[in-house]
Amino acid sequence: MAYLEDCLHLTMGQVIPMIQQRIMQQSTYFGIPAWKSPVDFWIYQELVYELKPDVIVEIGVNSGGSTLALAHICDLLEHGRVIGIDLNHDGVAPAVSRHPRIRLIAGDACAAIKRVQRFVKRTDSVLVIEDSSHTFENTLSILEVYSPLIKPGGYFIVEDGICHHGLDAGPSPGPYEAVQTFIGRNPQFEIDRSREAFLITWNPKGYLRRVA
Repeated sequence: MAYLEDCLHLTMGQVIPMIQQRIMQQSTYFGIPAWKSPVDFWIYQELVYELKPDVIVEIGVNSGGSTLALAHICDLLEHGRVIGIDLNHDGVAPAVSRHPRIRLIAGDACAAIKRVQRFVKRTDSVLVIEDSSHTFENTLSILEVYSPLIKPGGYFIVEDGICHHGLDAGPSPGPYEAVQTFIGRNPQFEIDRSREAFLITWNPKGYLRRVA
């Protein structure tokens, strides 16, 4: 309690790096590292419950903690499956790779799109979560390549727009700027800032809803 009392006077600029350190060094799901803001992941489960997507595509898996969490939400809904994409899956926990709702695809996300499409039916509703290298070029390429999978009313979540927009870390330009460029070119998507309902978010302007 003394620790919490000591933190109450801190500014947001001081708190955000502390939360980032906790996320990157200690956060786990079922004992598996999960590099996700817990505040944003609460929004994710709200979206999954609301949309009930047939497929969730998670780009950037790492150890797979968040991948497993998404699959468990699908278990509770008795609906949906998760495609996890990363350059390799050497560090993925066995509980992730053996889960029946999870399919792992190794390789560059943009190069892997045809393999992903083989597991997505034309009628499937899809939710995409982009959490890979966070460079401007790669994020924009993934947005362009994977956005056609999203149907009107569906969402494309771009993580870590907080890089240099609240947190002094990561590429610059990065996801925030990639989203702005993508939205400028693609009027069928809009930024849904209502999904930043907790005010603290690692994904500023990162909740993209397809409107047409």
